[in-house]
Amino acid sequence: MSFIPRAARSAKPRRTGLTEIRGPYYAAYGPRHLADVMQTMGAYVDGVKYAGGSFALMPKAIVAEMNQIVHDHDAYVSTGGWIETVLKFGPEMVDRYLAEAKSLDFDVVEISAGFLSLPAEAMLRLIERVRQAGLKPKPELGVQFGAGGSTQSEELAAEGVKPTSWLVTQARRCLEAGAEMLMIESEGVTENVTAWRTDVPAAIAAELGLDHVMFEAADPAVFEWYVKTFGNEVNLFVDHSQIVQLEALRAGIWGTKSTWGRIANLL
Repeated sequence: MSFIPRAARSAKPRRTGLTEIRGPYYAAYGPRHLADVMQTMGAYVDGVKYAGGSFALMPKAIVAEMNQIVHDHDAYVSTGGWIETVLKFGPEMVDRYLAEAKSLDFDVVEISAGFLSLPAEAMLRLIERVRQAGLKPKPELGVQFGAGGSTQSEELAAEGVKPTSWLVTQARRCLEAGAEMLMIESEGVTENVTAWRTDVPAAIAAELGLDHVMFEAADPAVFEWYVKTFGNEVNLFVDHSQIVQLEALRAGIWGTKSTWGRIANLL
């Protein structure tokens, strides 16, 4: 059906319009299911991110097999933000974690600190440590302390939020330190809030641009807003079950009442 017109999209390997999908976490799945996803929709998947340290619960051989499937479809594999669990056990354990990730053919190590009070300088040192291990650092930044792990909204509200200016400053420092891509946490922005903080992504886009920023958007209403606001080449992280819905929206071949026939792009 390629003769049916659709909104233009960059081809792989893409520099913008990246889609990262979630690995096993909310749903357990293995190589056979992942192979099905990549065989049918691999052209639109740029990366696969394990969540919550799920790979630590899986047989090592299965993790290696799944990572190879991702690579076979010209996509990268991310550890997700489990390093904040590892950090509790000291620098030596971090080095062992990075070495194990490298041996399993991970490409990206997400540096998350949603539950930790981590000094800015420590984040920058971690970026360098990941790079020295031959992996790509991907800091995850957000305005909500205590983000992650499906924490209830009431608990998060009691924690308070960080200023948007702080987030932008930290993001800029991470990029200057050698990070190629940043993940922006959804909690405190579009998740577990009474009203969306659209000023946060707007400030990031205005101050840093969008080429090196990925937004967590694992809710259809949220990724629809990002595409409507920033165009179909915005970098997004979604659940693996949402890849078809997101790409149909990006291509303008399907949508809701709000987006029907309104997604366009001229590359």
